[in-house]
Amino acid sequence: MKIVTAEEMKKLDRKATTDYAIPSLLLMENAARGLVDEIEKTLGPAAGKRVVILAGRGNNGGDGIAAARHLRMRGAQVIVYLFSPIEKVGGDAKTSLDIWMQTGGVLHVAGSFRWNHLTRELSESDLIIDALLGTGLSHPVEGDYAKAITLINRSGRKVVAVDIPSGISADTGEVLGVAVKADYTFTMALPKWGHFLQEGLEVRGRLAVIDIGFPPAMIEAAKIPVDLITPEGLAGFPPPRPRGAHKGTAGHLLVIAGSFGKKGAALMTSLAALRCGAGLVTVALPKSIDLATADLMEVMTLPLPETPEGTLSLAAEKSLLQAVQGKDAVAIGPGLLQNEETQRLIRTLIAEISLPIVVDADGLNALAGDLSALKKRKAPAILTPHPGEMSRLIGKRTDLIQKERFTVAAHFAEQWGAILVLKGAHTVVATPDGFVRVNNTGNPGMATAGTGDALTGMIGAWLAQGIDPAEAAAGGVALHGTAGDLAAADRGEIGLIASDLIQKIPEAIQNYVRRHSGVLPP
Repeated sequence: MKIVTAEEMKKLDRKATTDYAIPSLLLMENAARGLVDEIEKTLGPAAGKRVVILAGRGNNGGDGIAAARHLRMRGAQVIVYLFSPIEKVGGDAKTSLDIWMQTGGVLHVAGSFRWNHLTRELSESDLIIDALLGTGLSHPVEGDYAKAITLINRSGRKVVAVDIPSGISADTGEVLGVAVKADYTFTMALPKWGHFLQEGLEVRGRLAVIDIGFPPAMIEAAKIPVDLITPEGLAGFPPPRPRGAHKGTAGHLLVIAGSFGKKGAALMTSLAALRCGAGLVTVALPKSIDLATADLMEVMTLPLPETPEGTLSLAAEKSLLQAVQGKDAVAIGPGLLQNEETQRLIRTLIAEISLPIVVDADGLNALAGDLSALKKRKAPAILTPHPGEMSRLIGKRTDLIQKERFTVAAHFAEQWGAILVLKGAHTVVATPDGFVRVNNTGNPGMATAGTGDALTGMIGAWLAQGIDPAEAAAGGVALHGTAGDLAAADRGEIGLIASDLIQKIPEAIQNYVRRHSGVLPP
């Protein structure tokens, strides 16, 4: 499923009416009917519910007013507050308004109602529908609109936002002055960038997409570069294991990780890789680190020369370059620390290893300020920074990276010829061809030590099994989030730790396999 900017959505709307002869009023009717269907699906039958709709003068308001009619037909008691003089409402929104008025719908127009009356109506409602401002908003919200948004947020009632919460930029997710805090956002045709960025992610509540009748061929032809990762989009991932498989055909991953005090990073990376089906895992780490058999009996170890600080030394280079022989992929970075000698070793290895590689944590820190090793590579590289690591990689403030996650990730991937996995809520996967995929799994409980190490191992395992690097990254991210969701369902978000997530990897994989085989509903 594509994710669009406000301008891309505007072009699709125009193309639907001009090239496909779909009347714009029909699109509005489809939006309104779909909105009400989703409300009933989510919140139960409309019959008997008191619903207050706050509408602006544009198409967002038109969708809300059209929905008022459908709600009333299903037995709801509906009141519409219009925050515009009637004569300033035009186009399809005016048609919907005329029908509402001609059929006796209750309407209060800006300037003709008392604010204390609206406050009381909101507090006594079962549901508030925000249809004030849509995706075209580009300036701070002021005046009556700002006041109305404040009253919505103070009401304590359930709030459904039409398309996007009023006051949120559809392109950046930032609050433009003040914004509605919605419990649900039901968006039209396709999700918008602002649903996944900054405050937009925080205030949209649960997101659902309403099919308004756009032809799939029209969306495909638009070549929209940002996609939502869905189970359907990952059909066939992970691939089934052949009956004649053995550990030598299931991929051998070399994990270069760990240092004094950071043994756990190497262990979690390795265990996650095994849980994702890697046939063999060898972990290369400083020789003084003892991985007792009780830690992880299935992992092979390669003890290597170390610095006085207990990190890998440059003297390990020859052994590591020999160790990659017979391996299928490499994961490097977790727990290596930022010793200068170790960082020089990391840069050398990234440049010289001719296997698919996933680089995380201190592997990324070693590249900060000197990304030239990426240009020297002869095999695919996947980098998995969190926003702070990304800031160090490109010398850009973290807040600006978060504001422009999609474009920052896409630009980096194109510039350096690497796949970039920009972690965080709705992790972004960007490929050198300019396309971006956005993850839709995971939860705040995954913001805990070690979950990034697990992701490194998961992606590394898929690389070792010969899966296309872009699919390994996207599938790894999606399954990582799914495992986190399963763990949170069992233990709650607050107490979730990385090992809980790793234990759920097999169940997450089984869910995907069953879904693709038709055993589970989509």
